[in-house]
Amino acid sequence: MKSLGFIEVSGVVAAVDALDVMCKASGVEFVTWERKLGGRMVTVIVTGSVSDVTEAIACAKRSAKAPIMASNVIPNPHDETIRLVKLSASRLLKTADKA
Repeated sequence: MKSLGFIEVSGVVAAVDALDVMCKASGVEFVTWERKLGGRMVTVIVTGSVSDVTEAIACAKRSAKAPIMASNVIPNPHDETIRLVKLSASRLLKTADKA
């Protein structure tokens, strides 16, 4: 992973919209998402080059359908950070496999 981008929004619909905007805006790839409080707080995680991730986050913030609670870009993430994100992604894949 070259860099990680995080955006936290209120609601699943706003999160899916933010992901759509980010993927269309630049060359980022969806990694995973985390839903908390019954889906009222959703963090979407993408990966790509630092410039692509930065542009994707900026575009999502400009076109947000709900308040952006937090956002961040981590260039060259530490191995432990990558491990944590991969753990989240593996839980998402397990859930998808059950469906």
